[in-house]
Amino acid sequence: MSKINSQLKAKMKKIKILLLDVDGVLTDGRIVYDSRGVDAKFYDVHDGLGVYLLGRMGIKTILITAKGSKSIRPRAKDMRIEAVYENILPKVKVYEKIRKKFGLKDEEVCFVGDDLVDLSVLKKAGVSIATRNACHEVQQASIYVTEKNGGRGAVREVAELILKSKGLWNKALALYY
Repeated sequence: MSKINSQLKAKMKKIKILLLDVDGVLTDGRIVYDSRGVDAKFYDVHDGLGVYLLGRMGIKTILITAKGSKSIRPRAKDMRIEAVYENILPKVKVYEKIRKKFGLKDEEVCFVGDDLVDLSVLKKAGVSIATRNACHEVQQASIYVTEKNGGRGAVREVAELILKSKGLWNKALALYY
C-alpha cells in the first residue's frame, strides 16, 4: 500500500479538479446485463458523498470512461459531477480539452484509474492514483495506490485525502453538524 507522506500532501494541496474513470473506480468493475441486455453497475454511497463534498468545497469532479452506460449520467447527477465524457479513447485527448477549458496546469489535476485505458491520463496528471484492485501497470504508473478497491470506497479515500491536504476537511464536516 502507498503511504501518505508530506510530498503527496503537498501535491494534493494543489489539486483543483478530480478526474475519475468509471468502471473499476467509481464502480466495483462488475457489469450485470439483464435479460433485455440492459446493463447495471454497482456504485458505493460513500464514494458519492466524497465527490459531493469535493464539489461543495469548490473542487470539480469529471468522469472519463471508455465505455458508456445509461447508469452513469443519473449517478453523476446525484453526485453533482461537473461533466461526463463517455466512449472516450484515448482518454488523453479529453484530458487536454478539460485542462485547457478550466485553465489548469497538469499539477492541478488528480486522476484515478484502474486499467490500461487509463495509462495515458495517469502519465499526464499531476497526481496519478490507482485503486487497490488496479492492474500492475496502472499501479506502477501512479504515485499513490488506494487502500480501498474501486467501487468500495477508493474515491472517498481520495476525496478525503484532497480535502484534508487542502485544510478543508473540517469545513466539509461542518455541513453535517
